[in-house]
Amino acid sequence: MTTMRCALSRAGLALPLLLAGCSLFPTTRHLPVPKAPALVESATPQQLVAQLNQHWDALNNLTVTVEIQATELKSSEGVEKDWPSARGYIILAKPQMLRVYSTYFGVAIFDMASNGNDFTLVIPSKNLVIEGSNTVTEKSSNQLENLRPAFFFDAIAVRGLQPDESYMVSSDTATIEDPSKKHLFLEPEYVLSVMRQAPGDHGEFVAVRQVTFHRDDMRPYEQNLYDAQGNLTTAISYGAYAKYDAGMYPSRVVIKRPMEGIQLTLTVDRVQENVKHLPADEFDVKIPEGATVRKLK
Repeated sequence: MTTMRCALSRAGLALPLLLAGCSLFPTTRHLPVPKAPALVESATPQQLVAQLNQHWDALNNLTVTVEIQATELKSSEGVEKDWPSARGYIILAKPQMLRVYSTYFGVAIFDMASNGNDFTLVIPSKNLVIEGSNTVTEKSSNQLENLRPAFFFDAIAVRGLQPDESYMVSSDTATIEDPSKKHLFLEPEYVLSVMRQAPGDHGEFVAVRQVTFHRDDMRPYEQNLYDAQGNLTTAISYGAYAKYDAGMYPSRVVIKRPMEGIQLTLTVDRVQENVKHLPADEFDVKIPEGATVRKLK
């Protein structure tokens, strides 16, 4: 009886271990080993900001020819809708001049211009003109009406820091998977967080944006923009840098606007920087005769 009680006692002790997935012997599994880049550069926070400011200060204007793929994101429904890609042309000039127009097989889809304060958008197929301020003064229940053109400027050219902005830099290492080759890669990064002091005398700071640099080439690969309440308004990724007339530039730019449920994927064909003589009317749009004009607040 004593022997049986001991056996039952040992079985009672073993059962919870087995149910918990425990084993008396360790097991070994082989996992993919992440590969580190051959070159990892280093920079102080001051050097990183100086590099960003230097490129921004040297930029006067930029002309980019792209294919634009628009995607409507309905996260709550788990649905994405892709619209046919179209030819696009983006022209910007400092301080805040912007022109974006798009065609589909030579037919104009839209034409938009902004001087930094106000914008005009022409949609020929609807004979419609939309005008408004670059700053939303009255939120609309239609999120698309809250979409203003400044995000294009901020996505295409990564701005330098303003005198009233503060910053901090942290380092991180991301693990990236290549699904085609089933390899893991280590990507050492610097994350530049840009802040501005909040209104009032409380000494509080609010996030303005965050720029992520890969340390193998020290170029920006991600940029997140935030509103005054700290909400993410625009998430931008820059990929596959290539050499253009303007030098090295990302050949793919993905712009996500989570509040409006829109994603724009830009495949870059051509980039020109600091064109000496832009036409005087480059940032003017022609309003069609008899078009309906709609004002946004």
